[in-house]
Amino acid sequence: MRPSFFNIIIHKDDTFPDLHGVCAGFESRQWRKDQLVDYLFEYLPEFALTYSEFKNLTGENVVAKMRQVVMSIYQSEKFKNRGEFGELLLHAIIRETYKTIPAISKIYYKDGPNEPVKGFDAVHVVVTDDTLELWLGEVKFYNNISQAISHVIEELNQHVNVTYVRNEFIAITNKIDDKWPHADRLKTLLHHHTSLDDVFSNTCIPVLLTYDSTTLAKYDNKCDEYVREISEEFQKFHKVFCDKLGEFPLTIHLFLFPLNTKAELINSLESKLKIWQNL
Repeated sequence: MRPSFFNIIIHKDDTFPDLHGVCAGFESRQWRKDQLVDYLFEYLPEFALTYSEFKNLTGENVVAKMRQVVMSIYQSEKFKNRGEFGELLLHAIIRETYKTIPAISKIYYKDGPNEPVKGFDAVHVVVTDDTLELWLGEVKFYNNISQAISHVIEELNQHVNVTYVRNEFIAITNKIDDKWPHADRLKTLLHHHTSLDDVFSNTCIPVLLTYDSTTLAKYDNKCDEYVREISEEFQKFHKVFCDKLGEFPLTIHLFLFPLNTKAELINSLESKLKIWQNL
């Protein structure tokens, strides 16, 4: 079993929403940017393929499928404003921290390689014997935390609108792979005959906000001072988020992820993507 990649600097579950302060960590006196890129690309097949395609990966078709995966993300040079990398980061974080199971691949159903994918940024589930908990993710892959908070709260308020939710459930249902083991349970949960009260009682929203961190930029190792200062930063931004959000009917898990910097990280992601596109 592989060890966890992310460093959970702070986890406060006695608040609503709860708080996960997450960092990529350091290695050889540098923020682990390149290691983070490599780690995220390990999730690309699961992130971008349908359940059936992912399960049918073999030694004979894996190179062709990986080429399909990276080509499906996008080929545009206007990558700096695109959200796929943020969605991939959210996918990896909730898979690792809560052992969620991806329900659909949004990337697989893109209309074209340069078309953005609308709707929830992740559709995962957590399965128990009694319930199927629905995880509908939101990401703001930003360099500015104030803008990230403001914009995500606008979307969160939209996502509890009955008409919006019903339309999204139709879109999700149409994308569920029938061979996925939990397909029937999720289709039943999302069916229009099922009361939204019952759906929402088994739904949570993981929210991932990234930002360029002045605290992270000051350090090159996980010393006590860094942990103390970045924890204070996390709690400050968590309070701003909670104050702006106010009352909200669904459970929210807030993940804050500091970057050093978004521009450098996205350039590394883009360079890796281009290499894989030429496999």
